[in-house]
Amino acid sequence: MKKSRYFWIVAIILFDQIVKYAIRSTMYVGQTIPVLKDIFHITYVQNRGAAFNMLDGKSLILIMVPLIAIGVAIWYMEKHLEEHWTLLVSLLLIIAGGVGNLIDRCFMGFVTDMFDFRIWPVFNIADIAVCVGAGILVLYTFAFYEEKEKKEIPGIVKLLNAV
Repeated sequence: MKKSRYFWIVAIILFDQIVKYAIRSTMYVGQTIPVLKDIFHITYVQNRGAAFNMLDGKSLILIMVPLIAIGVAIWYMEKHLEEHWTLLVSLLLIIAGGVGNLIDRCFMGFVTDMFDFRIWPVFNIADIAVCVGAGILVLYTFAFYEEKEKKEIPGIVKLLNAV
């Protein structure tokens, strides 16, 4: 996984961009195609804001904040390659999803969304990558990060347990 991390980032970005291109080139904005009627539709939406269309029209913020976050995530990933694999997977998903949506925002001024479960705002593959990555990051934080800390300082842990 360490050696192929950028392959996976690029693969997810390409998959996201191909699906978005297919939606933009075959559907009109607002068009919906029922896959499972009243449960799941493919709906073409142009999201000009952040999550749930918040910050609509604040394009500088919507470009700069993700750009900084992606830079920090890449830096952190490179500095922590020896961590548990869940950290690497979470960061590469967050990076890929962030870049996928940033490409849309920079080149088109909006993010293309298409997955519509009717009870939730419409979303895309990049959104899925960011959310799954964030979920895995939470898992890493609670399940593996503390374990690593204990391994790094066993002498201090023994000393503290003795007190």
